[in-house]
Amino acid sequence: MLVTEFSTEVVAAAERFALFGEITAGSHIRTRLRSNDREDFRAKVHVLDLGELQVSALSFPHLEITRTAKVIRQSDPEVYMINYHLGGEGSFSQARSDTAFHVGDVMVLDSSRPFDAHVHTLQDNWSQLNVQFPHKLLPLPEKTVQRLLAVPISGRSGMGGVFARWLTDLNARAGEFTPADIPTLTSVTLDLLASVIARCLEAEEALTPEARRSALRAQINAFVEQHLADPDLSPQTIADAHHISLRHLQQLLAENDTSPAAWVRRRRLERCRLDLANPRLNARPIQAIAERWGFTNPTHFSRLFRATYGIPPRDYRHLPHKACANRQQPCAE
Repeated sequence: MLVTEFSTEVVAAAERFALFGEITAGSHIRTRLRSNDREDFRAKVHVLDLGELQVSALSFPHLEITRTAKVIRQSDPEVYMINYHLGGEGSFSQARSDTAFHVGDVMVLDSSRPFDAHVHTLQDNWSQLNVQFPHKLLPLPEKTVQRLLAVPISGRSGMGGVFARWLTDLNARAGEFTPADIPTLTSVTLDLLASVIARCLEAEEALTPEARRSALRAQINAFVEQHLADPDLSPQTIADAHHISLRHLQQLLAENDTSPAAWVRRRRLERCRLDLANPRLNARPIQAIAERWGFTNPTHFSRLFRATYGIPPRDYRHLPHKACANRQQPCAE
């Protein structure tokens, strides 16, 4: 299993804050925690484990988080922590940088440097998404990254927005991934983050050509996922949106042994497959599902679906999906 999750509500109210501290000390770096809500600390954590890199979602009320020089001497995994703030507001202090953050901000922290954080959030949804990985994995010099510690980066637009949407999609679809996906997910996450940092510091020259290509592929992937429902989505519109030629787009995807049209078609079919496996959508006509994801011709859709998954969409809908909803191929009857 790549995903683990827990909630403090599995224990009595008086024990919840201590449980949160114990669990996060194991899944994240060691810190000192304080809270105004420790008498009934309602929190949850969802972790996608990609080996050396992990993506986690956290929900909690008020927290004061401190990592002191003493704690660092006792335990320092030498990792970067990237926080994307989904709710609430607060402040961070690290590397002589003191800053307030707001919803939609992305921030880089370093486990090897002391920091203080004060976070006030709303508990209706996730409070933040967090990425944690060793320094050595990021394709940028440490001295370059240090210039951006505890500095808010907008996750609402531009490259920061692409990175934020990528993290949101990783968290939402965590249950679909298998161990075979780990290298690709890790590579795209790191290269896209490196591109965000380099863009903020006007240091794109610090990126390797492969990192720049991977970052561009990640941007294109995010764009395609957002526009799959648009029947007018085409290789040319994808290329135009990223200010590259159609030939350049074709070359980028050829590195993954596919073409722009085939890639869009496969992603649309996969969205249809997931909808057909969802029992909550049983009352929705198959044609409506197909149209939702850009297939306007029912006959063409049925033929493509059968060619890809080996079974007509109507028959696929009636398979025992409870046992195989996350598989790429249909289960045997």
